[in-house]
Amino acid sequence: MKQKLPFILTVFSMILGVFIAILFGVNEHLFKDKIKNDLGKNEKIMSIVDVDKRTAKLNAEASKNWRYYQRFHFHSTGIASMALGVLILLSFSMGSSMLKLVSSYMVSIGGFLYPFVWLFAAMYGPIMGRSAAKESFAFFGYMGGVFLLGLLLSLFILVKYPLKFKND
Repeated sequence: MKQKLPFILTVFSMILGVFIAILFGVNEHLFKDKIKNDLGKNEKIMSIVDVDKRTAKLNAEASKNWRYYQRFHFHSTGIASMALGVLILLSFSMGSSMLKLVSSYMVSIGGFLYPFVWLFAAMYGPIMGRSAAKESFAFFGYMGGVFLLGLLLSLFILVKYPLKFKND
């Protein structure tokens, strides 16, 4: 099971990315209405006295926060696809089982958790402010570094050890 878990986590990440895309298609306004309502609770924006400046700021923030939801989708599906490819390649490597396991977990956990920085920034950014939301959920952003280190370890394994195919 410990060898299968990175694959399961990676496929689950793909499912989440596709699931939110389906939600976009079914009811995009659910997300856009939440952003609009939450921006109305943002004290900093609502304190702008000039109506035109406040409206421009609301529109700009709504657009950027909507983009964060999309980034969750893009990163979740894209990184999971890369991770799956790496996991499959590692399964053909004749490298150390422990090295391959560590690399697999780094790639899958980092790849799974990183996109959540964008989801949580999208969910809480309208009220907190985008920068504050990203800072509050920076832990998930750091998981991109774990993913990268897992990729580098995978590259090391693939360069150092030969690949084994069934017909070899």
